[in-house]
Amino acid sequence: MAQGKVEICGVNTAKLPVLKEEEKEALIARIKAGDAKAKEEYIKGNLRLVLSVIKRFGASNENPDDLFQIGCIGLIKAINNFNTELDVKFSTYAVPMIIGEIRRYMRDNNSIRVSRSLRDTAYKAIYAKENYVKRNLKEPTVQEIAEEIGISKEDIVFALDAIQVPMSLQEPVYNDGGDALYVMDQISDTKNKEEKWVEDLSLEAAMEHLGERERYIIKLRFFEGKTQMEVAEEIRISQAQVSRLEKNALRIMRQYLS
Repeated sequence: MAQGKVEICGVNTAKLPVLKEEEKEALIARIKAGDAKAKEEYIKGNLRLVLSVIKRFGASNENPDDLFQIGCIGLIKAINNFNTELDVKFSTYAVPMIIGEIRRYMRDNNSIRVSRSLRDTAYKAIYAKENYVKRNLKEPTVQEIAEEIGISKEDIVFALDAIQVPMSLQEPVYNDGGDALYVMDQISDTKNKEEKWVEDLSLEAAMEHLGERERYIIKLRFFEGKTQMEVAEEIRISQAQVSRLEKNALRIMRQYLS
């Protein structure tokens, strides 16, 4: 992607407006009241945000005009769904949504083709997850997503795994005029990391193949950090029994995840 490019999709990027905070707040209030002109002005005032996001995809072979158009779709979705009551900056909310929209586009155009049915299942699950979070302000379980869209838990996890795109830890996520924010800086951030969410769904689905006692042992050992002796004391069996049950549980989970 040409870093010095001035026009993208016929838009002169050098002349894009920059909104002040008070202007943003006033426009958002008008947008919520149904003002279409305010929405158009707010979109134009945030196009630089889209440009900052698509720069991170400079190593790809995608046409920058296409990425800009897709990024604008993500921006519009962010504006439509932005909740001012959450006390979050619009850019903080919008950047992951713009990135997600571009990634979905790149997955659909990836040289490693994923079947249409798998992509449809994955996107249904992702949108169901987003809607669930907006309604309940918490992450859904794989069971709740399965019930929402009427697809089995196993098929959902398989589809989500299939559309994942590898990402470098050194890849910049966002730069707001200061030091760049890299993927490695967000590894512990489970709210905005789709790959971590998919991993959690996979582990949860694998654990559902365990018996009640094995599942409880795995939870105590690997989620609460307890030793085998502590687990043995809590559930009143020997340490040797805990060790055997743990090994068997891990074997079952590996078989499911492999």
